[in-house]
Amino acid sequence: MNKKVTLAVLFPFVVIFLIIMNCSDGPPSGKLNYPETRTVDVVDTINGTLVADPYRWLEYNDSADVVEWSDAQMKLAKWYIDQIPAKEKIAARLADLWDYPTQGIPYKTTNRYFISKNMGLQEHSVLYTMKTLDEEPVVALDPNTWSEDASKAMSNYEPSEDGAYIAYAVTAHGAEVGTIHIKNIITGEILRDTIPNVRRPGIVWLKDNSGFYYNRHPKPGSVPAGDESYYDFIYFHKLGDPYTADKLIYKHDDIKEISYGVNISTDDRYLILSDWIGHSDELRFIDLQKGGEPQEIVTGFKGIYYGFAIGSTYYIMTNEDAPNYKIMAIDLRNPKREFWKEVVPEAGDLLESFAIVNNMIIAQYLHNAHSQLKVLSLHGVPIHEIELPTMGTVSGISGRWDDNEMFVGFSSFTYPTTQYKYDFENNTLSEYYRFPVKVNTEGYETKQVWYESKDGTRVSMFIVHKAGLKMNGKNPTYLTGYGGFTSNQVPYFSSTRFVLMENGFVFALPNLRGGAEYGEKWHRAAMQENKQNTFDDFIAAAEYLIDQGYTSPEHLAIEGGSNGGLLTGACAVQRPDLFRTVYIGAPLLDMVRYHKFLMARYWIPEYGDPDNPEHLPFMLNWSPYHNVKDNVAYPSMLITASETDPRVHPMHARKFGAAIQAANTSDNPILIMVDRDKGHGWDLSTSKTLEDLSYRYAFLFWQLGVKVSVGGE
Repeated sequence: MNKKVTLAVLFPFVVIFLIIMNCSDGPPSGKLNYPETRTVDVVDTINGTLVADPYRWLEYNDSADVVEWSDAQMKLAKWYIDQIPAKEKIAARLADLWDYPTQGIPYKTTNRYFISKNMGLQEHSVLYTMKTLDEEPVVALDPNTWSEDASKAMSNYEPSEDGAYIAYAVTAHGAEVGTIHIKNIITGEILRDTIPNVRRPGIVWLKDNSGFYYNRHPKPGSVPAGDESYYDFIYFHKLGDPYTADKLIYKHDDIKEISYGVNISTDDRYLILSDWIGHSDELRFIDLQKGGEPQEIVTGFKGIYYGFAIGSTYYIMTNEDAPNYKIMAIDLRNPKREFWKEVVPEAGDLLESFAIVNNMIIAQYLHNAHSQLKVLSLHGVPIHEIELPTMGTVSGISGRWDDNEMFVGFSSFTYPTTQYKYDFENNTLSEYYRFPVKVNTEGYETKQVWYESKDGTRVSMFIVHKAGLKMNGKNPTYLTGYGGFTSNQVPYFSSTRFVLMENGFVFALPNLRGGAEYGEKWHRAAMQENKQNTFDDFIAAAEYLIDQGYTSPEHLAIEGGSNGGLLTGACAVQRPDLFRTVYIGAPLLDMVRYHKFLMARYWIPEYGDPDNPEHLPFMLNWSPYHNVKDNVAYPSMLITASETDPRVHPMHARKFGAAIQAANTSDNPILIMVDRDKGHGWDLSTSKTLEDLSYRYAFLFWQLGVKVSVGGE
């Protein structure tokens, strides 16, 4: 019997047999009968190095064999988790914890406000508008009406200066590339204008509402075939015109992996053009009164530059010669470097972002990985610090540069998301809206600890759990992290996390190198040849939790997605003895071929280029797929991916999962779930989000042997 018949015919009977044998007691306790997976004799020679790739055939989404194999793996994984007795109880508790009204921070234009709201279990948040905060809001855009299956979502939107129009991007099935539509807010009319091939576009309206600047992929035929999704040029769209008539404003011809941003000065005179690759930018501008070609502000990709143009003064924060960032002022009438002025010097803490509101600088710092807010004059003179409720995170600031009204979003691990209105005159925060969560956050405690990594570097970590925790080494523990791309892991509120903590879990979040919690040096300490530091930091965090009596290997779960999936995949193969169960979501795992798929070549500055003979050796040292070893007892794993993911190809999950299933000597299940339409996990419907969480948490509880109680009772 050939392999295809074995897979297609025998697998259903195996599942039926297992259901009959185990339906009353949960999933089977012995080793699973996985779908048969063939290997191929593929060995690449890369700069003289031989690299075996026995599961190369699993890279092809459109292969009938791959579809059949993926479907069989998905059926097995769903069947296994569906047999967990507490799965439905967990799903119900997740839905209950999610079901409360939420809203975003008000966004103000000159004449009206926009605010997103969700009544609780609505599939997508609805965008409302009103002229004052006291009046009843009316619906501006409701993505729930765009598709029967909730597959369409709004990736971003931008109102015109006066709020009369709104441009918004619609995506479907988890994709990031979508179409811009335009609505007249006053009349309710949806304009005929549509602009396809946009990826989370930046949109900048002219004040007279005649049109807007934006970025999109070029039309086929204008760049080499297959490269359309890499190029992303800046155009101007005039309302009423077909998008094919849009004027090309700016493009970078020599490097296709460049992303673009566009902004405009408050007087509509200066158009700011930014292009970046990896973690560095170039800046140019066009004087719209004079016209002509873009003028250079800074070139050479020397650092990160981001800011706001107030009239002819362009305020930027940059890490050039300042790893913790500083703020400079540039006169666009004379933008030469020697005339730049330092407004806010680099400090000991990371300047994470800044805004200009009420003609003042609002500087958001990270002090030991939690937020601080400081108010300064436009000349950089300190005025006062805004006192925040507790150790937590400012999740957003909203306010116009010339308005005295500012909204601040804030939360922490046990402090529900709250929106505040700030009084500049009295330096006070007054509560505007607090999320009415359905958990009692009292009775939990948060601490920040420091531990030593393998090379002696001190790393901080947040730990949250019920008060009075017994340090007996038997507490179920959920350790998660990221460690890359300057993504800061900070205190934030999650209602669904309480499914874990109310059932006795310890939640732990370390600030791994690769993030920017402690500045650009912290980030660069885990780039390319230093990437192993991220994994060492995470392993050391697990060892700290064990040494301090929080948990033990048999009670420890690790979780990560995307770059965090690389993290947990790498740690699982480097230290399989240290963890009981591992979740690996939308992961990068084959670091020899990652750059050949989708948009991953953008990440070469972060990880390295395996085609570079100097990079391949260190990438092979930590590439999870290439470090799977035969005859090893691996922890249980749930590995997930999506065929519509525009960022991380599902081949990583398939190839790594197949290799682990073949190499594993333990009875621990290795489950692979490749979804068809959830993309990279952004803009998902509520029901899809909760379904994914219920599978993940049910698997986690079962593997750690935790008995589920509703509400922790």
